[in-house]
Amino acid sequence: MSNTTGTLFALKRYAIHDGPSIRTTVFLKGCALACWWCHNPEGIGKDIQLVSSPQRCIACGECIENCTQHALHQSNGDIQRDQDLCTICSECVETCPALVHEATGWETDVNNVMTELLKDKTFFDEDQGGVTFSGGEPLSQPDFLLELLTACGTHGIHRTVDSSGYAARETVQRINSETDLWLLDLKHMDSGQHKKHTGVGNELILGNIQLLSDQDAFMRIRIPLIPGFNAFPNVLDTMARFISTLKNVPAVDILPYHDTAKSKYEKLGLVHTPVPSKRAVLNPTKAIEIFNNYGIPAESGG
Repeated sequence: MSNTTGTLFALKRYAIHDGPSIRTTVFLKGCALACWWCHNPEGIGKDIQLVSSPQRCIACGECIENCTQHALHQSNGDIQRDQDLCTICSECVETCPALVHEATGWETDVNNVMTELLKDKTFFDEDQGGVTFSGGEPLSQPDFLLELLTACGTHGIHRTVDSSGYAARETVQRINSETDLWLLDLKHMDSGQHKKHTGVGNELILGNIQLLSDQDAFMRIRIPLIPGFNAFPNVLDTMARFISTLKNVPAVDILPYHDTAKSKYEKLGLVHTPVPSKRAVLNPTKAIEIFNNYGIPAESGG
C-alpha cells in the first residue's frame, strides 16, 4: 500500500435498509461547488478547522489553560476562538471534558484508511457490501482517491464513487478505471441556473456523465429535489430527456430536500439558507412519474 496522504472529515459504516449490505463511507474534504442546500458543509473546504459548540461548555477553563497559542478566551459565558492565532494543534479537542471542541477533519494516508476499511472486510464478503467514497467531492483529491480505490480493488472490495461529476475529463477517466459504481449528481440542465445556485456551470458535469455512459460505466443518477431551484416538472423533464439519450440509460434516485444540516452550519459559523416555507415541495412521486414516462427507472431515496 501507499503512504500518499489526503484529508477526510468522516468515515462511517452503514447498514443498507433495503438489503443485507454493509457499506463503509469515506468522506473526503474539498468541493468546488457551493450548493446552499449542502448537507455536509464541513466537507466543502479542504482546510481543517477547529469548531466549538458553546452550549456544551461547563466553564471549567481547561481548554483556555491548555491552549499554548492563547487562541481561546471566554466572552459573555461563551468560548471564543481567535482563528488567526489558532494553529489547529487540537490540544483543546483532547483536553475538553465536555467535548465542546472538534476538528472538521484530519489528514491521513492510504495505509491508515485501508487498515480501517479492512476491519469490515468480513462483512463486505458476507453481505455483498463495499466502500463508498463521498465528500465534499472525492474527485477533488484524485491521487489519494485513486490509490484508495486501487487498494480496495486489490482486496476484492466493491468500490463506489459518490460525486458531483465536476472534474477534468482526464481525472474522471483515471478514476473510472478503478470504480465499480458511480453515483452522480444531476442538479439542473441550464448552466446559468446551475451556476447561480451552486457556484459553477454544468458543462463539465454533463460532459462527464456522457463520457461515463459512452464507456459503459455502471452508474446511477442522483437528483436532489430542491424547491425554488429544480423541483419543477419542466426542469425535471429536461433532465429526463437528457438521461434518456445516454448510451446506457441509468436508474435515477430522487432525493427530497431536507433541513437536517442546520446545526452544522451554526457550528461552522456559516449562513444557512432554509427553503422558504411558502415554496411548495414537489411530490417525489410526481418526479418519479416524469422519469418513468421516458422509460427511466426511478425511486425516492438512495
